Amino acid sequence: MTEIERIDQLREDLHLHNYNYYVLNTPVISDKEFDDLMRELQDLEAKHPERYDENSPSMRVGSDINKNFTQIAHKYPMLSLGNTYSQAEVTEFYERVCKSLNEDFEICCEMKFDGTSISLTYEHGKLVRAVTRGDGAKGDDVTDNVKTIRTIPLKLHGEGYPDSFEIRGEILMPWEVFEELNRERESREEPLFANPRNAASGTLKLQNSSQVAARKLDAYLYYMLGESLPCDGHYENLKEAEKWGFKISPITRKVHSLQEIFDFISYWDVERKNLPVATDGIVLKVNSLRQQKNLGYTAKSPRWAIAYKFQAEQALTKLLKVTYQVGRTGAITPVANLEPVQLSGTIVKRASLHNADIISSLDLHLGDSVYVEKGGEIIPKITGVEPSMRIAGSEKVTFITHCPECGSKLVRYEDEAAHYCTNETLCPPQIKGKIEHFISRRAMNIEGLGPETVDVFYQEGMIQNVADLYQLKAEDIARLERLGEKSAENILQGLERSKEVPFERVLFALGIRFVGETVAKKLCRAFPSIDLLSGASLEQLVQTDEIGIRIAQSILLYFSDEKNRCLVERLREAGLKMEADAEDRSGYTDLLAGSSIVISGVFQHHSRDEYKALIEKHGGKNVGSISKKTSFILAGDNMGPSKLEKAEKLGVRIVSEDEFLQMIGNE
Repeated sequence: MTEIERIDQLREDLHLHNYNYYVLNTPVISDKEFDDLMRELQDLEAKHPERYDENSPSMRVGSDINKNFTQIAHKYPMLSLGNTYSQAEVTEFYERVCKSLNEDFEICCEMKFDGTSISLTYEHGKLVRAVTRGDGAKGDDVTDNVKTIRTIPLKLHGEGYPDSFEIRGEILMPWEVFEELNRERESREEPLFANPRNAASGTLKLQNSSQVAARKLDAYLYYMLGESLPCDGHYENLKEAEKWGFKISPITRKVHSLQEIFDFISYWDVERKNLPVATDGIVLKVNSLRQQKNLGYTAKSPRWAIAYKFQAEQALTKLLKVTYQVGRTGAITPVANLEPVQLSGTIVKRASLHNADIISSLDLHLGDSVYVEKGGEIIPKITGVEPSMRIAGSEKVTFITHCPECGSKLVRYEDEAAHYCTNETLCPPQIKGKIEHFISRRAMNIEGLGPETVDVFYQEGMIQNVADLYQLKAEDIARLERLGEKSAENILQGLERSKEVPFERVLFALGIRFVGETVAKKLCRAFPSIDLLSGASLEQLVQTDEIGIRIAQSILLYFSDEKNRCLVERLREAGLKMEADAEDRSGYTDLLAGSSIVISGVFQHHSRDEYKALIEKHGGKNVGSISKKTSFILAGDNMGPSKLEKAEKLGVRIVSEDEFLQMIGNE
């Protein structure tokens, strides 16, 4: 056997031994034998650099070369799951799926691992890319670091895998590794990691992949995407992936009834404490990919999946004082300052009290012993008081009447729980909050700027609003402490690049109350320029899909203020996009103008979300329920009998999938 042939043989053997040891947990050779084979491979690869292979088993040890991460757009958005905390909410989810599909379905029950999400792309059986979740639309390319994780195959074995596909999962730090890492950090007097999730996430972002390799991360894969997947069943695809070398959780189970779901939840609510990695709930997914497509997505999460979060851990601690924070909209949030207490793997010192009604209902007094838990095991909150431990004569907590920052009298609007400071042009946290929102990643994404820099610019009198950012001069920035010429250059380049941000994100960045990312997109489709939007009437606004009276009134209020109109003009003069690009508006027609359309049933050619987008693109309006004002129902297979009965009773026309596509010239 030649040295070249030996390299190929060693690579095949080591890939198999790695899979046997780390995935199957059934090694067939000793650790020493494995290490000897690895050393032999490394020596031969050093002699034959022309045989370099980025997916060689020797790549598992990582490199000490620093490499900055680049941003990669996800082919399929990585959305978060909707959370539930009770069996009643699980029942609601199950019944919604029943009603929407109107046919038999299966549910795949999986453990919700508490790590950091990853998307892996394989082409021709080899790992080519690993990208973090990021903001859901794009993430960091961490391929070199992920290659050090031994439970992730660099090269697939077996047969039947697609030429190109994506598989998603969770990268985790096992409890044992986490505890050892914190012991080492403690001995070096370094800050400890709060929990395994933070440790895994921080490790994945290290610039040195050899350090990542030393952290011994693990991974479970849980969802496959692609054009040519082997099965329609999600569970069945995972079973196939297991044959190709992926680590799939053995806990995953397919069920056929609500009771089986509850049995799964009850069992793992107790047994999860014996698992080697952190978990925080159960994920429920409709198993059929065809049915998943028909159920579609909301703006933030799939309708075919939901996460059931286990009941939060609770602790008893002492309330020291209550402070108040002012948000960018002027909303006042009371914060409980607590005696530090350990809770779900972290030290908790503060907890939100939300609003005056919550404080009143808890009957809080300073010095009270309070019960604290993490809502969804993430955000600490006070859930109750232990009255038997109250100190006699302690001071009752009452909500403030004036802004803690500017002294303005607070107001509380009808039907709202929050109190507000209305001094938005002079209240420092509101001014800075609006600027921080404007520069944020999901809005203008201005690199080089962050909350600390914004605070410095504000304190120096260089900015009072977002338009002032575009008047900044390099020499003024460079003279500031801890900034300098390089920082000034980066900030100005970031501001210049922001002028290419599309109109819908500019609209979101303005911070109009109730206008989030999804609403901004809807508004830009209906009013593709700032002039059309600012001139729209209340009636025109509420005719837009998902724009209700509250959002419409907020938009009218914003543009009725002369200061806001001047701000928009200054941003326009600075070069920001105040209308949608021609390509964003291409293909739009008024073929369905004035039509209110209900979608019902299961479709063959497009998903429900795709049909909703087509309706909007051709001027129609999506509505959720049938009424006399409904123009027609776009009906797929298995339309619900109650909707059919109501349509017949009201004389509403039923349009088939093929008829609808003909109507919009998209046969």
